Amino acid sequence: MTGIASRVLLVRPSGFGYDPETAESNAFQRRPADPEVRRKAEAEFDALLYALDSCGIGTTVLDPTDAHAPNAVFPNNWFSTHADGTLVLYPMCTPSRRAERDPRFAEVLRREGFRVERTIDLSFLEQEGRFLEGTGSLVLDRARNVAFAALSPRTTERALNRWCGALGGSPVPFLATMDGTLAGPPVYHTNVVMGIGDGFAVVCLDALPYPADREDVVAELDRGGKRIIRIGLEQMHAYVGNLLHLGNGAGHPADQRRSILLSTTAHAALQPAQRRQLERFGDLVPVAVPTIEAVGGGSVRCMLAENFLERL
Repeated sequence: MTGIASRVLLVRPSGFGYDPETAESNAFQRRPADPEVRRKAEAEFDALLYALDSCGIGTTVLDPTDAHAPNAVFPNNWFSTHADGTLVLYPMCTPSRRAERDPRFAEVLRREGFRVERTIDLSFLEQEGRFLEGTGSLVLDRARNVAFAALSPRTTERALNRWCGALGGSPVPFLATMDGTLAGPPVYHTNVVMGIGDGFAVVCLDALPYPADREDVVAELDRGGKRIIRIGLEQMHAYVGNLLHLGNGAGHPADQRRSILLSTTAHAALQPAQRRQLERFGDLVPVAVPTIEAVGGGSVRCMLAENFLERL
């Protein structure tokens, strides 16, 4: 099992805009002055779809459950899919984002032709003030079922442990801050700090103020046989950690292709040596999403929900 997907699910940015609720815990968000924000976000979304199609990656595009949800373009935060047919629904930190979650999503996926064997709904944890925002909060080594999680207002340890209990995973919790100091604000999502592909991991260890946390993360990545590609704080702020390794699902080895999707912001921030290391694992596919990055506070990986479900 490689742990990378050949299909993704996306949600159109129909109601895209600045969300002051999420901005309280997401230091990447910026309030826009541009009245064309939604139109630009839609164009960036279409460009990502084109890039995925060019790479031979299967896509399923859905309309948002709430047409006015400003963050619906980031669907990986409220659900995840798993190769055994499991669908997980997650507890979201802010009420504005809870409206994105579709309690009947398993039926939607079945209508789209995918097999869902069971649904694990963790959304009840919201009532306890426990949050875990999908594969934003969880960066998974799927081949070993290890869950890396940067603890923050959106990622609580009790919710992480609940997920691991339900899915048989092993947790690796740690603290990551925007400036790498104990006084700095927590990084809102783990998938900004790090990304895991088949054979490699990109990680900003400088964001982890506790040496013990850095040692734990490195040791677990080493156990998984990952080549660690370290990035700095400035690169983390440029979304270099927010990338996704995907395959085209071709059956014949000669037709197989692997791609690393990332933003043009992240691509420009890579050092030549880092670029060469990443290119050993797949083609770098940069996509320009500056409006979504600035206003939504998330990048390309946040826009892609991996689809590991089998076809019916």
